[in-house]
Parts: sequence; structure tokens; C-alpha cells
Amino acid sequence: MTPIELSTRYGIPRRVHFIGGNGDLPVALITTPHATAEISLYGAHVLRYQPTGENDLLWMSSQSLFEVGKPIRGGVPVCFPWFGPHPTDPAKPMHGFARLRMWDVVETSVAADQAVRIHLGLQDDTETMSLWPHPFRAEMIISVGAKLTVTFKCTNTGDKPLEYGAALHSYFAVEDIERISIRGLRGGKFYDGPNAPTVTEQVDELLWIRKEENRRYIGTTAECTIEDPVAERTLHVGKRGSRVTVVWNPWEQTSKNLPDVPDDGYKTMVCVEAVNAYDDLVRLDPNMSAELEAIISSV
Repeated sequence: MTPIELSTRYGIPRRVHFIGGNGDLPVALITTPHATAEISLYGAHVLRYQPTGENDLLWMSSQSLFEVGKPIRGGVPVCFPWFGPHPTDPAKPMHGFARLRMWDVVETSVAADQAVRIHLGLQDDTETMSLWPHPFRAEMIISVGAKLTVTFKCTNTGDKPLEYGAALHSYFAVEDIERISIRGLRGGKFYDGPNAPTVTEQVDELLWIRKEENRRYIGTTAECTIEDPVAERTLHVGKRGSRVTVVWNPWEQTSKNLPDVPDDGYKTMVCVEAVNAYDDLVRLDPNMSAELEAIISSV
């Protein structure tokens, strides 16, 4: 569907309309009394969430590629049906195929509190079956209001059990990475890096970012807060349906190695992610569903 056709069918006056975004990828523009947002149908990807009177809560790379077949760098990507590299075939796309597919609009609506909800869908086809041989129906339900709520839902539409990994890979905008702190993970056990063989316990109340971090906290459902004193705001990052939280910042060297990240991009972003991976994979019997949710707000 063209943006005009999408607006005709799913637009809501003064609340939802569709445009051709960067790379002519269709984008839903959402306006509410509480916030504005942009959601790309490519990848069901939240590009922007800006509470009224504030700066954007989400970080988007100025060098992000908006090309079919390439991931968008920043915002809130969805990773599915695996997180990170494929466990047995590194030739398959990093973080799965969901962020590389065009999603369908299912419906749009306005809630009683004036939050706007957009519901997107993705189903298996020949291409997905070649990468991951399971029938499924995936949904992204994104609510834009005083909070941003992003819900990923997967249903097993086949006749055999399936297992998958998923993540809502949220990138947050900060003023100065060396000035922020992250609260909510004290006492948490984490793997310090993607190949770390042992588990470490976080003793300190606050996590400060002073180097490249790729921490995988296990067995945690806690809400995290990102304290940003330069911006004079606190970001709240809640979740549901996840027992793994990943904290990631690429720091200087890895930023230089990522073509879609500016060399200094690490200075103004941090990822705090709701994840199903490692020992928290999701197993679904036929006709069963599971949800993963991130709840984001600021004060």
C-alpha cells in the first residue's frame, strides 16, 4: 500500500497519518496530547518517541541505513526469532529477520486516555521458512501516550512446538555517556560480554558506563532507570515477559567498526533491552502465544 492508501484506510484525523520516510520506507506519524512518535512499517520499528515539551527519548544514528535488506540503527528494533548471531549459521541475519521485513498494518485506534495504538502484523512465508522453518504470526502493538509501550507477540500457528529468542533492542538518547548512571540492577548476575564463560554479580547500586559494555543480566524482571543529569531527566525502562536485560554501549573502537554509527555515536546513546535469549528462550506449543513488552517514559 502507498502512504496515501494507508492514510485513507488506517489514518485517524489529527492522530495518525502515513508518509514515505527515509528511503521511501512507509512511516506512521502519530500525534497525541502527550507525545509524538514515528513508526516505520519496515521492521515494525519505533524511530522516534518525543513527549510533549521534551527532546526525543530514543537515539537514532545519523548514519543509519534506510534500505530494504539492511537494519535501521537506533530507536526500538525488534529482534526475532533469534537474538544476536544465529546459533548455528552465522550467514543468517544478525538478530533474525523480523527487523528486515515489511509489516502489515492491522488496525489503529485511540484509547480513552488519548493514547494512540498501532497494531502491526507479520506472518511466515517462503522466505521466512527458508531461514526458520516454523509457521508463526507475529504482532507489534505500539501505544503512544504519556508512556511508550511496545508489545511483541508471537503465536505458534503450526502443529509442532517451536522455540525462539526475541528482544526489544531499545536505544536511548543521553547527553553524555560518561555522566549517566543506570539504576535497578544491583544484585543482578550478568555475563560481561557475549562470550563470557562466568557470571559476575553487580555489587554497586549504580552502573556507570566507562568502556564498551555488553552485559547480559539474567533472572531479572526489574525496571531500570537511566539518570541523565545533563539533560535533567530520568528515563524509566520497564518490561514484561522477559527475564534477561542487556545493557550495551559500543564505545569508541566498536563505533568506528560499525558503518552505520558515527565514530562518536557512543557518546550520546545507551541500550537497555528487554530480552528473551540465552536461558530465557520462549517455547510455544501449537496455538499458544507469548508476549514481550517494554514500557518507556521520562520524568
